[in-house]
Amino acid sequence: MTTHLILGGARSGKSAYAERVASQSELPVTYVATAQVYDDEFAQRIAHHQSRRPAYWQVIEEPLGLAETLLSIDQPDTCIIVDCLTLWLAQCICPDCKPPQGVEWQHERTHLLATLPKLQAQVVLVSNEVGMGIVPLGEINRQFQDEQGRLNQAVAAIANKVSFIAAGLPILLKG
Repeated sequence: MTTHLILGGARSGKSAYAERVASQSELPVTYVATAQVYDDEFAQRIAHHQSRRPAYWQVIEEPLGLAETLLSIDQPDTCIIVDCLTLWLAQCICPDCKPPQGVEWQHERTHLLATLPKLQAQVVLVSNEVGMGIVPLGEINRQFQDEQGRLNQAVAAIANKVSFIAAGLPILLKG
């Protein structure tokens, strides 16, 4: 098992880089898409991502039950992309995303962190680095920024490799 965390800002090229890493593995790829369509503009963003994926990759759309999904599809000699942890977090904690009754962020986070080291597949995780700007206004926005930073740190501690993408260029942080 190897876990590669790919961090970057919005439109940094992190998803495209994750897709290149998966393709270069020459393993069968399962793409776990965590996004949900909230409006027409976001639907266009999702369509852009979909258009880049090879048709032979398996795609699973799962906005919330990430650890359970990973456990259900895990097998040796495969590659799993999760794009992205940021949307998964937002959908777990943001009231506007209307998480289902019973979804509790700390449980979801703990379950993912316990699951990652058990996986046999090569796992490529995409996540936004959201803490490089000002402290946002609004309690939910600060909570999101704080939780995203904590999640990225925890996943990076587990990961074998961590890359930061800036202007489409990877910078190796670990591994």
